[in-house]
Amino acid sequence: MDDETLQTTLYVTVDDFDKSELPAEALRPGPHSCLSRSEVITLAILSQLGRFASQKAFYRYAERHLRSAFPTLPHRSQFNRLMRRYRDEITLFCLHIARLLDGDTSAYQVLDGMGIRVRNAQRRGGGWLDGYANIGYSNRLGWYEGLHVLIASTARGVITGFGFGPASTNDRHMAESFLAARADPQLRLPSVGRWARCPYIMDKGYAGRKWQARWKEAYGAQSIVPPEQNVTRPWPKALRRWQASIRQIAETVHDKLLNVFRLDRERPHSLDGFQARLAACIGLHNFCIYLNSLLGRNPLEFVDLVQG
Repeated sequence: MDDETLQTTLYVTVDDFDKSELPAEALRPGPHSCLSRSEVITLAILSQLGRFASQKAFYRYAERHLRSAFPTLPHRSQFNRLMRRYRDEITLFCLHIARLLDGDTSAYQVLDGMGIRVRNAQRRGGGWLDGYANIGYSNRLGWYEGLHVLIASTARGVITGFGFGPASTNDRHMAESFLAARADPQLRLPSVGRWARCPYIMDKGYAGRKWQARWKEAYGAQSIVPPEQNVTRPWPKALRRWQASIRQIAETVHDKLLNVFRLDRERPHSLDGFQARLAACIGLHNFCIYLNSLLGRNPLEFVDLVQG
């Protein structure tokens, strides 16, 4: 797919969502924004394409090739402020696309986390996100300094909700907050998505009968989790293999976000900036699945869509 078709399709989809799902923008003091809300969301999502090595690289491309479509394109610093301002709207768009797909009808959702490094763990000082990011352990990264991102995805890889916390956050505590926010929606936490009737597939990091019983009783969330290693009645081998096979979609989704959409290369300087870029990255992921569904293609065939 050529760039112009991708950009036009994305903008039309975003603009339809903006007009039908979002309330009218409240008046703000000071001069009017040089970009509309739809334009900001569109550019924010396009900026996560993996072909661009950084946000700066995308903006150089935008200034050279997107002026005809966005004639009022501002300075990069102003665009970054607009992107942070509309981080919740970007989040709502990516969850809107999930609902257009199978987000509300999936037989199950896979709940799994991944580490996002924000700086070298051996550096001294607090860094840009001091007080939000800290040191934790990830199977992929080892010991790292950053954030722990929790993602819920369907069997087709559609992301239905996400959240994040410090790298050291325990998996069970992260799942507890996520499921609680889904059961009792909070305006400050739109990213977790809607409450789901289907069961959640989790790995052994979330194991614990007391935790599973609490999630079921308090939030109506059924979880399928392998038992801890020291239990007297472990799962049979065939059941472990089945659970691992359907959890594999989480690894595929993580790989798309980290490598195809550049999330692993982000080094955010502010928490709201990370929120906006994470939402834009997930929005691009869901939009590519949506586009593939319109074209009758495999949902996760992204390469010829996003490489240019």
